[in-house]
Amino acid sequence: MSEPAAIVLLRFSGEIGTKAKPTRKRFERQLLRNVADALESAGIPARVQRTRNRVFVETADPAAAPLLARVFGVQSLSVATAHPAEKLIDVVEIGTTLFRDAVAGRRFAVRARRVGDRSRIALDAREIERALGTALRPGAARVDLDSPEVVVRVELHEGRAYFCSDTLRGPGGLPLEVEGRAVALLSGGFDSAVAAWQLLRRGVQLDYAFCNLGGRTHQLGALRVVKVLADRWSYGGRPHLHAIDFEAVARDIRARARPRYWQVILKRQMLRAGEAVAAGRGADALVTGEAVGQVSSQTLPNLSVISQATAIPILRPLVGMNKDEIIRAAEEIGTARLSAVVDEYCAMVASRPATVSRLPAVLAEEAKLDASLLERAVAERAVFDLRVLDVDALGIPELEIGEVPADAVVIDLRSKAAHAAWHWPGALRLDLDHALAAYPSFARDRRYLLYCEFGLKSAHLAELMRRAGLEAHHFRGALAALVAHARERGIAPPELQ
Repeated sequence: MSEPAAIVLLRFSGEIGTKAKPTRKRFERQLLRNVADALESAGIPARVQRTRNRVFVETADPAAAPLLARVFGVQSLSVATAHPAEKLIDVVEIGTTLFRDAVAGRRFAVRARRVGDRSRIALDAREIERALGTALRPGAARVDLDSPEVVVRVELHEGRAYFCSDTLRGPGGLPLEVEGRAVALLSGGFDSAVAAWQLLRRGVQLDYAFCNLGGRTHQLGALRVVKVLADRWSYGGRPHLHAIDFEAVARDIRARARPRYWQVILKRQMLRAGEAVAAGRGADALVTGEAVGQVSSQTLPNLSVISQATAIPILRPLVGMNKDEIIRAAEEIGTARLSAVVDEYCAMVASRPATVSRLPAVLAEEAKLDASLLERAVAERAVFDLRVLDVDALGIPELEIGEVPADAVVIDLRSKAAHAAWHWPGALRLDLDHALAAYPSFARDRRYLLYCEFGLKSAHLAELMRRAGLEAHHFRGALAALVAHARERGIAPPELQ
């Protein structure tokens, strides 16, 4: 490779340094493998070197630093330049040349430290801070040790000094794969993606189990979410998503079980599906995005009953988080925008769900179910290798349409209140449950256009209707796009103009 323009200096997570020597060496080796995987995945040529306290990545590609800031086990990193430094005057001259313009007219501070075997580093960090600060002071506004606008950083190693200014924060935690394997139950919404990320940060390699209640569109949305976790955060691993068609399982629950227990039973069936996937992948735990009290199925009594569906440990990293905290975390991770489109989807919402379930009652309801449906769904699951998957190639263009045909029967799948506030002129309103029950009797000589808030329910119903031989589409871009379409034609109410 050509002479690198800079060195990316990686600092280990503090947790790595606290481990016993054999464990620390194992963690560091895995971290180096993960760094190499990140660079190779992005096609960035680089040379990686390790010392006891640092990893140095020599590369000319400016994309390397933000990429490596997503490698678990990296606490922070800086783009640095390295120079021979045996004497104080050498460090001061080089530092002055590098940072004179950066501190001009600004408040600054100099931070220096010795890294490695201090007995082999003759230079004193405090002397460098004073001498370099004095040299830079004439052109700067002033020295400000508390809230500087520019921080000049000098790391002193044996025979060399590394100069840098900006520091990027890494995710910290432990290198991926040092803490075994688990299976995360994924919905595509905010919670499950953030929960999965939290376990990735603890060094746990994940596979994902997706219990699909919404057809190909729901699956596509979930794949887009988990693809972010795979491509941006899973360096060193090869995660797979196991997509399990849960429609038959859900229908069986609706037909045989009491509605107040639907949600609890559904979650128990999902855990059983996840346990089956975990057994085939050598995983030691399941991961869910549940938080206490967030929805009716997540009360403490219900969580207790749900947890008893399996023997495998269930990890709930979000259990004490608020929804706004979860959404902020999703924004930082990069899944929030996609999760907002997918949203949480469930075709089984009872009007009065049980908030205090008892195991004997739930077991009695489950005894009515056809156990073979779950076994068949797991056995027939689709498996996606996420790191190589091209999600865009899985699109469903035949379901979508970007205009409202004049002869179409338009169906609004939103709530009564949302429909009353605004709907496409002449649109019929149906609850999704009613629509799922009614569409087989729809007229075969009509054309149907469906819409909802995020396009998930409407695409799912359109898919089912097309399977039944009906001409059905959902509106591309969901409600927001439909409102824009209405504005263009002057038929949106004044408050939506």
